[in-house]
Amino acid sequence: MATSARRAERREEPLSRERIVETAVELLDRSGEGGLTFRALAQQLATGPGAIYWHIANKDELLGAATAAVLTGALTAAAPGSTPQQAVRSLALGVFDAIDAHPWAGAQLARPFSPSPLLRLMEGIGRQVQALGVPEPELFGSASALLHYILGVSNQNAANAVAAATHRPPTSRTAFLAATSTAWAELDPDEFAFVRTVAGQMREHDDREEFLTGIDLILTGITARLRAAAPPATGPAREV
Repeated sequence: MATSARRAERREEPLSRERIVETAVELLDRSGEGGLTFRALAQQLATGPGAIYWHIANKDELLGAATAAVLTGALTAAAPGSTPQQAVRSLALGVFDAIDAHPWAGAQLARPFSPSPLLRLMEGIGRQVQALGVPEPELFGSASALLHYILGVSNQNAANAVAAATHRPPTSRTAFLAATSTAWAELDPDEFAFVRTVAGQMREHDDREEFLTGIDLILTGITARLRAAAPPATGPAREV
């Protein structure tokens, strides 16, 4: 009864690109890329595949639109008047949270969509790197370092959550970290001296705070290079 009522409700709503993309995000969250087909989408929307093709040309376009949709909030996360550092932190954390909520999105960013959500992310990062005063020859390297860190850590965090949820039996993040911490603490003290030292921190660490620590380290390195490259300050000329 509930399914029939939902389909009837959807039929009464006009079909639009926005509705199609929203429903695609729901399917991707539930079943991953493999579960997103035009047949499944048409069934969910209580329409025919032809009606969907009127708005979306193919699956690549649909995946690109869905990825852009879940990242839109991240790309506009910075508050007006933010410093470049604050804007990068807001953008980075927005991407981290978006991929955490939609694990499929991180993998989609590497696909050749047009316009690419990855390019929009690069643009958002790059503008803040420019605002920091990074010279043109170093713009690409600085923005790329931030981009690769953001995507790499965000995707790994999402993969860890998926692995815990799909483990049989499923395990909670707390249980997973506790087990990992215990395993690290029991490693050979000569071969894994550092890992044993931080084993206790693994049990208690906060993923988002740890992620932002890495962002701050990169930003600190960028600003330190700028200070090192700046010409020395000169005082007023001395009278002879």
